[in-house]
Amino acid sequence: MSAGKQGDALCFFINGKKVTENHADPETMLLAFLRQKMKLTGTKYGCGGGGCGACTVMVSRYQPATKSIIHYSANACLLPLCQLHGAAVTTVEGIGSTKTRIHPVQERIAKAHGSQCGFCTPGMVMSTYALLRNKPQPTMDDITQALAGNLCRCTGYRPIVEGCRTFCQEANCCQANGAANCCLNGEKNGDEPEQEKPQLFDKLDLLPLDPTQELIFPPELILMADTTSPQTLTFHGERVTWVSPVSLEELIQLKAKHPKAPLVMGNTNIGPDMKFKGILHPLIISPTRVKGLFEVSQTPQGVWVGAGCSLSELHSVLEKLVPQFPEEKTEVFRALNRQLGNLGSVQIRNVASLGGNIVSAYPNSDLNPILAAGNCKVSVISSGGRREVPLNQDFFVGFGKVILQPEEIVLSVFIPFSRKGEFVQALRHAPRKEASFATVTAGMRVMFSESSRVVQDVSIYYGGMGPTTVSAAKTCQAIIRRPWDDETLGQAYDILLEELALPPSAPGGKVEFRRSLTLSLLFKFYLEVLHKLKAMNVITDEVPEKIQPLPRDIQPGLQEFQPVSKDQSNHDAVGRPMMHRSAISQATGEAVYCDDLPKIEGELFLMVVTSSRPHAKITGLDVSEALQLPGVVDVITTKDIPGKKVRTFCGYNEELLAESEVSCIGQMICAVVADTKAHAKRGAAAVKISYEDLPDPIFTIEEAVEKSSYFEPRRLLQRGDVTEAFKTVDKVYEGEIRIGGQEHFYMETQSMLVVPVGEEMEFNVYISTQWPTLIQDAVAETLNIASNRVTCHVKRVGGAFGGKVTRTSVLASITSVAAWKTNRAVRCVLERGEDMLITGGRHPTLGKYKVGFMNDGKIVAADFQFFANSGNTVDESPLVAEKMVLHMDTAYNIPNLRGRGTACKTNLPSNTAFRGFGVPQGLLIVENMINDVAMVLGCPADKIREMNMYRGPSTTHYKFEFNPENLLRCWEECKRRSDYSARRGAIEQFNEQNRWKKRGISIIPIKYGIAFSDGFLNQAAALVHIYKDGSVLVSHGGTEMGQGVHTKMQQIASRELHIPPSKIYISETSTNTVPNTCPSAASFGTDANGMAVKDACQILYQRLEPIRKKNPKGTWESWANKAFMEKISLSATGFYKGPDLYVDWDKMEGQPYAYYTYGVSCSEVELDCLTGEYRTLRTDIVVDIGKSVNPSVDMGQIEGAFMQGLGLYTLEELKFSPFGLLYTRGPSQYKVPAVCDVPLQFNVYLLPDSDNPYAIYSSKGIGEPTLFLGSSVFFAIKDAVAAARSDSGLKGPFSLNSPATPERACLASASPFTQKVPASKPGSFKPWALDI
Repeated sequence: MSAGKQGDALCFFINGKKVTENHADPETMLLAFLRQKMKLTGTKYGCGGGGCGACTVMVSRYQPATKSIIHYSANACLLPLCQLHGAAVTTVEGIGSTKTRIHPVQERIAKAHGSQCGFCTPGMVMSTYALLRNKPQPTMDDITQALAGNLCRCTGYRPIVEGCRTFCQEANCCQANGAANCCLNGEKNGDEPEQEKPQLFDKLDLLPLDPTQELIFPPELILMADTTSPQTLTFHGERVTWVSPVSLEELIQLKAKHPKAPLVMGNTNIGPDMKFKGILHPLIISPTRVKGLFEVSQTPQGVWVGAGCSLSELHSVLEKLVPQFPEEKTEVFRALNRQLGNLGSVQIRNVASLGGNIVSAYPNSDLNPILAAGNCKVSVISSGGRREVPLNQDFFVGFGKVILQPEEIVLSVFIPFSRKGEFVQALRHAPRKEASFATVTAGMRVMFSESSRVVQDVSIYYGGMGPTTVSAAKTCQAIIRRPWDDETLGQAYDILLEELALPPSAPGGKVEFRRSLTLSLLFKFYLEVLHKLKAMNVITDEVPEKIQPLPRDIQPGLQEFQPVSKDQSNHDAVGRPMMHRSAISQATGEAVYCDDLPKIEGELFLMVVTSSRPHAKITGLDVSEALQLPGVVDVITTKDIPGKKVRTFCGYNEELLAESEVSCIGQMICAVVADTKAHAKRGAAAVKISYEDLPDPIFTIEEAVEKSSYFEPRRLLQRGDVTEAFKTVDKVYEGEIRIGGQEHFYMETQSMLVVPVGEEMEFNVYISTQWPTLIQDAVAETLNIASNRVTCHVKRVGGAFGGKVTRTSVLASITSVAAWKTNRAVRCVLERGEDMLITGGRHPTLGKYKVGFMNDGKIVAADFQFFANSGNTVDESPLVAEKMVLHMDTAYNIPNLRGRGTACKTNLPSNTAFRGFGVPQGLLIVENMINDVAMVLGCPADKIREMNMYRGPSTTHYKFEFNPENLLRCWEECKRRSDYSARRGAIEQFNEQNRWKKRGISIIPIKYGIAFSDGFLNQAAALVHIYKDGSVLVSHGGTEMGQGVHTKMQQIASRELHIPPSKIYISETSTNTVPNTCPSAASFGTDANGMAVKDACQILYQRLEPIRKKNPKGTWESWANKAFMEKISLSATGFYKGPDLYVDWDKMEGQPYAYYTYGVSCSEVELDCLTGEYRTLRTDIVVDIGKSVNPSVDMGQIEGAFMQGLGLYTLEELKFSPFGLLYTRGPSQYKVPAVCDVPLQFNVYLLPDSDNPYAIYSSKGIGEPTLFLGSSVFFAIKDAVAAARSDSGLKGPFSLNSPATPERACLASASPFTQKVPASKPGSFKPWALDI
């Protein structure tokens, strides 16, 4: 439309270098510009919507009025390039690199082991860096706030926080400084000299932070701002024109002429709309340089704040005003500030504007209810003049609509002073404590007559209770002119319920919970005001307990491991906490991930087109319109596939691209290739597919069971005679529990680049996968060529967790067809929403059980049924169901045990492997059964657990003998370390004293089988080269995805070759160096590849023996060189056969695992029963991992898996529409744990003096086992809920499904408020979301 016109030149700086862009496209975000145009790939794409922080950069601007420079962090994915005129941008590359010098922030996050896969690290670094530029000596609170908008899926955050803690002033506690006898350690024995405990990193060996060494703000920009008068800027893109006016007059004229054009300030609302909803605005007006929108002025009545001010600026304006006035005048200011602290993340608040927040009129807005209740107003201006409009119920007229005319512009917002006897409060509840859209928000204000409890005026507004911010006017009428007491409020609750009735199928779901929240938030306000009246001596009668906020300060944790023995050689790195081998490169942004590879000449981008129906015939596929769009080169359909059109998993065929029928929303039908990602995306949107719906799609497990829709084989294991045993017991109980699915949410989405070499059908595949050999096979079969023509390269993977095996092979096959057909390199990098829609996740599971037990708690018989929701294709589902059955005995010796595992076929996207592979679901069902037994008998669950544990030499239900001694040691050690019994007593006392807050504690064991039950998958190979200069290159079959396998291989080679790790390098995992590899999965990567590397190194060391004998005093380098001269081969292949594991399902016996990893976790939570919000106060984990090869890497695996489990069981919720469409397709709808979810005290202890003869150097696999230990938080919540229920007179077992979200915990707590809400009858309405 406007591509032909010449626009203005955009001038700004990146990392101190001037950038002049003559053709700035308004649709280009800074992230794409940095990565593609500037080749600065350190800034990562994680979600594209400002929700994950992976793309955080620092923006600096000069303020001519105050002659000052401001620095703030921002999300590059939402920052329009056109907005950066006159700004200086700093990226992770700009603050330090290994070539020049690294910055202390980069160094500390790396050395504290805060970088595993490393994909989130540049964002973490930049959030912390921007904080330090503004506050070189931050508090812990500053740090947790700064990191709140950055997600990490690997580390569990503790090491990141610990690395940043070293910048804090409060880091002077004895413990933070590494003293073993700390005041926090409790029990210390005065008489025995304590050996200095080893630390994970040395806090003294860190570069100091020197603020004088930072990049200066470019003087040229200061000069430009001070000397030139600003001009209107216009930029013309391919489809959009951007105008940035400088005067208010011009802005008014523009808006009068183009009333439909949006005003873009922070782009946090229009940006996501354009990106995710495909909304196109031909003209965008950006008034960021109009000074009139940023003025702040004070009047005797209150303060006017410019509508253009960012939320961070509003926060600091209010923060400065509060101390200047008496408390009674600043009620509205303080309420607003409380709300601002929880709204979005720092990165969002730094750019989002106050005016934009108001007029975008979100139904669940955080600020609008409080602005309305606080009697605020806005001043608006248009060509017709100025007017003031009150913010009240008439201001919000519909979803995202306000009463203003299209051409009117909000100029400023008036926030009044409060008066004596007036109280204002803002309340909110959100699915995650920080950086999350709210479920329900509220603004409440009450005014009392002079020193009385009679209400003179009251105003109550809610967000999240309908399409707009709503006023509870009738409720207010019932309170006004009456005393503020139980009776008045009691009547108000009933009126409120009636007034804010949500229909049962309301968008957003959670209807009963939201209605209950309106009552409990009003009750919280009521209590708060009562306490204030009491403090002012207006009332003298007893008032109920004050509800304190949940604790939130993160304490330093303990990480204890055994030091290496004194006689171990200094360059033998095994057993030492060595930093991840590429942590520094990851922290500087130099580490290369798949999508960081530079663009190849003629490269194309591939976008997939997916089904929009769950179960239908494809009646037409029209690609003609797509092919006519600019940049589109071709559309790939199933007819283009030259070889095998399906992938075979577990005996079933899965189509690569659907041909005649689709079986889920999100199934891939065709793919569009174009010259750029933007063109491919537009091409994909233009493909027209017509369908004919097929009847009765199946979504839930119940529907699948009813229609016998299963994938074979279904597995059964049993020991003893379960049916007979049920006749002999004192009690029989039957129950069930459902576990929701889980999205992998690896920070790096599925990424690949397929490059045709150009001759003899040879292809190079650069890809992010856990199993390079599978990709090689898939591409070869799809293209009908031999495997020796396909080389698959994996440098590193930005997180995988099981999700980059089978699903990746299907995507790679499709991408390879495009590369073959066009004979050009083709890149495919899924957007976060596509990735979540297409690739599936953990299997949602329904568990049913029947248990027979004696009155003393001994369990005699248990019968389990496990149903996994597999989705539309088989993938690895039968194996997942199988593993549930194999692990169902967990730590307990139940003499009569039976379990059936079933994979159900449904019309949802196919689920796949996910860390733990069915065990986290299966064991939650088993532990829930144990909990129910405890509740039936009315005794503590830990007693039942202890009584039924394996003891002495034992045999599993598949007739495998093992010794549970270390399991029992972990259990005892965890009880001792966590001070379990004393805390149990303290919790009971706390619960007696608090009506609305409860604490709970639980202690959970695990016995986890390591290795693949299919024996052939346990083999591994390695290739080791020694070069003439003595440097060593190691290649092996494992892929590095953050679990530290390369680091451990380096340590193993260092021990076997007797050289320091610095001489050893690992470049990548590729199919041309080590062929026929097995997947990096099943916690077996180090076990298998470590043995292969050891084998190769031993062969080489042996070969050098004669040379060492001749010259024993020589150096390693001289031996290597001499060996070459003497024609001794300096290259060796190592191989490890792996254990021969198997299961004979007919005989119900076998040895499916090489050994077990044991662990026990104890967690305590505090629960707010009124809202269901909780905090994990403390977690203690004791794990038996034999002798750790690398304690820092293993601690990282333990903590990261635990946090992923905490997400699975308490937070992460996938929501599907009644038609099977996934609603939760990004971090704004799907909440993974953030910094605010870390246990406030997080202690990990590795069990000392443990051996494991079955794995390398006596270590154990640790990737998956501790994920299940996150369930200790689930059961602690359940324990707290039980305490709340008993206050309401409810006893005995109750249902609490996983995840135990605030909604579920609140409704299960059965407070008087939730009991007031009438339940909707299932079947009488169509719910907003399915219960999967």
